[in-house]
Amino acid sequence: MTADCRPPCLICEQEDADDSMTVFCEDAGWAAGVVPGYDVPGWFVLRIRRHAEGLEGLTAGELAAFGRRARDLTAAVRTVTGAAATYLLVFGEANPHFHALITPRTADVPVEMRTGDILKLRLGHADLDEAKAMVPVVRTAYERFSAQTLRATATALPE
Repeated sequence: MTADCRPPCLICEQEDADDSMTVFCEDAGWAAGVVPGYDVPGWFVLRIRRHAEGLEGLTAGELAAFGRRARDLTAAVRTVTGAAATYLLVFGEANPHFHALITPRTADVPVEMRTGDILKLRLGHADLDEAKAMVPVVRTAYERFSAQTLRATATALPE
């Protein structure tokens, strides 16, 4: 758990997550992975590593990094799952540590479980082993999208 977190905090506790559940955690700012209780295959939580509450708790730099990370992770999830849509959900009420849940809306998701009702999938579709099996595939796709972002940013900067 991070030093500045007031326990208990499910999101802070992800600092101790097993590597098999982690898509990335390579810098001090952001991490993403499978979170118990939200372990529907294809669902990933993007979280700030320090305890910050809400978007208003982020610095300008953290907010910019969130945008890049969310874009690249969403693209990776959509590519791997073949989803027709990908949802980025931010509530922060039950777990007031800024995080976003990325959920693919694949063709097999019933109409009555689309949009905000997709969260109902937690009840009958959670499968930690299957969710963890997706981590290396999403990690590879994320690294590819992230590298493309870095190349595009580097070429857009003036010399």
